[in-house]
Amino acid sequence: MSPEGKTLLNIIILGLGFMVMFTAFGTCGNIEQTVIKSFNSTEFHGSGYTSMAIIYAVFSASNLIAPSVIAVIGPQLSLFFSGLVYSGYIAVFIHPYTSSFYTLSVLLGIAAAVLWTAQGNLLTINSKDSTIGRNSGIFWALMQFSLFFGNLYIFVAWRGKSHITDKDRQTVFITLTVISLVGNFLFFLIQRPDPEPAPTDASESLLPADISDSVSVVPSQSLCSQAFEAFKRSIQLAVTKEMLLLSIPFAYSGLELTFYSGVYGTCLGAMTQFGHDAKGLIGLSGILIGVGEILGGGVFGILDKCNRFGRNPVVFLGLVTHIVAFYLIFLNICLSICCL
Repeated sequence: MSPEGKTLLNIIILGLGFMVMFTAFGTCGNIEQTVIKSFNSTEFHGSGYTSMAIIYAVFSASNLIAPSVIAVIGPQLSLFFSGLVYSGYIAVFIHPYTSSFYTLSVLLGIAAAVLWTAQGNLLTINSKDSTIGRNSGIFWALMQFSLFFGNLYIFVAWRGKSHITDKDRQTVFITLTVISLVGNFLFFLIQRPDPEPAPTDASESLLPADISDSVSVVPSQSLCSQAFEAFKRSIQLAVTKEMLLLSIPFAYSGLELTFYSGVYGTCLGAMTQFGHDAKGLIGLSGILIGVGEILGGGVFGILDKCNRFGRNPVVFLGLVTHIVAFYLIFLNICLSICCL
C-alpha cells in the first residue's frame, strides 16, 4: 500500500473507532439522568448532571497533562486505555453504585483529555498541509454518525414505555458497553505511517516553525524529559493570545454540548404532556441532532470553501441557527407546560 493510502486508511479507522465508541458513550450521556430517575434503589444517590459536571471540570484541567501522557506511551495506547475508561463508565450503569459512579466520572475526565489529544496527534501525523482538510472532514463525517445509531436503538426499544425497568436498563448498557469495547479495539488497526521527508520550506508544515519545533520529539530525551517538555509547551500555548481569545467560543460550545447531549433529552423524557411516548422521544431527539450534525457539517464545509469573504459569515450563520434552535426549544417547552 502506498504511504498516501496507508495514512488515509488510518484516518478512516480512527473515525470508525470514534464513531462506534461514541455511539455508545453519546447514547449513555443522553439517557443517563432518565435512567437514574427510574432506578429503584436506596443504595444509589448519584446524579447524571453532577457526573457530567465532574467529567468536564476534570477534562478541562487534565488537558494540560494529556500531552505528557502521549509523549510517554504514544497516541495509540493512549486511545486504547482512555477507551477502556469510557467502557468502564458505561458499564457502571449495569449495576450502579454511587462511589463507583463518581470515581469513574473523575477518571473519565482524565481519559477524555488524553483521548482527544491523542486523536489530534494521530490526525496530524497522518496528514500533510494538502490533506489535513480532507482528513479532518472524513474523521468528523464518520464521528457525527455516532448519535444517529445509538439513539435509533433507544427510540425503537423505549417507545411507548413510561418507566425504565432494571431489565431494560441492563439490556441497554450491556449492549452499549460491548459496542464501546469494539470501537476501542479498532484503534489497534491503525498502522504507523511511513516517515515523510523533512519539509523544504515553511509552507509544507502544518504548524508554524516555532510550534513545530516545540512539538517535535528528540529521540535522545528520556521519557520523563519528554513528558516535562510536553507539559511546559502546553502551558506556553495556553497563555497565547489566540488561545485566550478562543477560550470564549470554547466555553460557549461546552455549554451547548452539555445542553443537547444531556439536558434536553432528559427534559423531553420527563414531560408528561408527551404521555407514554416521552421516553422514546429521547432517542428521536438524539437521532435528529445527529442528522443535523451531519447536514450542518456538510453545508458549512461547502460554504466555507465557496465563500470568498472568509469564515466570519459562516460562523455568523451558525450563531443565527443556534439562536433560532434555542428559541424554538424554549417555545416547545413553555407551550407544553402551559397546556398541562
